[in-house]
Amino acid sequence: MNDSAVGTAARAAARDTIETPQGWTIASASLAIMSVGFGAPYVVTVGLKTIAAEHDWPRWIPSLAIGAGMIGAGLGGILMGWFADRYGAWKPAALAGIMILIGTIVAASSDSAVQLILGFGFFVGFLGNGATFTPLVANITRWFDKRRGVAVSIVTSGQSIAGALFPTIFTYAIAAYGWRTTLVAFGVFAALTITPLALILRRPPPAPLPSQVAADPVKGARVLGLPANVVLGVLSIAIIGCCVAMAMPMVHLVAYCSDLGYQSARGAEMLSLLLASAFAARVFWGRLADKLGGLTTILIGSAAQASVLALFSLVDGLVSLYVVSAAFGLAFGGIVPCYPLVVRELFPVAEAGWRIGVVILFGTIGMALGGWLGGLVFDLTASYRPAFLVGVAFNAFNLLLIGGLLLQRRRPPLAYAPA
Repeated sequence: MNDSAVGTAARAAARDTIETPQGWTIASASLAIMSVGFGAPYVVTVGLKTIAAEHDWPRWIPSLAIGAGMIGAGLGGILMGWFADRYGAWKPAALAGIMILIGTIVAASSDSAVQLILGFGFFVGFLGNGATFTPLVANITRWFDKRRGVAVSIVTSGQSIAGALFPTIFTYAIAAYGWRTTLVAFGVFAALTITPLALILRRPPPAPLPSQVAADPVKGARVLGLPANVVLGVLSIAIIGCCVAMAMPMVHLVAYCSDLGYQSARGAEMLSLLLASAFAARVFWGRLADKLGGLTTILIGSAAQASVLALFSLVDGLVSLYVVSAAFGLAFGGIVPCYPLVVRELFPVAEAGWRIGVVILFGTIGMALGGWLGGLVFDLTASYRPAFLVGVAFNAFNLLLIGGLLLQRRRPPLAYAPA
């Protein structure tokens, strides 16, 4: 540990916290990186019908490209999270901007589904966003203890900011210049912003306090009275359920509004409102998680999400769709950030990067599955309403699993023993 880190640790110990103003600088830079990095898929979200029509594809093909980017980000997150645990988060983050640029060029020049999926799945997803989300979230958990939930919620809000900012911009850009030019222009913007921002993350996080080291879960110990990897598996399956439900309106809202006879710009506005609402709600959910814990907050947020998602199958008026979109954003805004918090609460800090990466991978699988299922159910039924109900069913499964973990936590604790 260098002299600067020793001094930081000493000052933190005197305050009984590791939190410093530098932590908020790291959080702000991480937020900015995420806000840019997760913008690329919204070119396809907004241009879904245009891309499908241009190639005479069913809608599930461009939906699958979005899903491939999500799964790629999840798979890349495990590798990059492991790397960041050992060498720091700034190195993979610095790579991300260049990889996103390459991916947008590959996807924009595509004349086949394979090339479109490769551009998003491997370059934008695996090497791009895979190098940002998990490493940055795992890193920020090491800078905070008392307000960790708020910090994680702020950083992960980058996804919501991307969704609130870019769909409307892309709607007009695609109308003026086409989806291919819009995609490449965004890639250039990503490369010019993400790489310099990554350099801000070079400072190592503060050392944990002695009391925190003593309280850190023991490697190989049982978690909630169960083998550690069983709990990790339950969390991973649970996040699929809520993310399938989450993805359906996020991927298909623009197309759904168009099918109802409204302009695509109205659908893009609804999507931006949905994600802006999610961003606005993040601090509230983060504070709630700091008070109640991650598992309880997931249960509350998931129940709220299921309730509002069901409303999408019941309303078709323009004003009501705006209202439901805003309500859906408020409901789901705190769910995904709580999963990294649960991992940090239950598992050793040294394992945070790769375990968060595993859970987030399954979250991206859920998002990809939800986007693809939405397109498939539409192709089979010529309606998005059955798709929203499928999402509610997946959400109910999530509630069962999270509720089971909460019941397990309330059982009398067992002495730690090797798993």
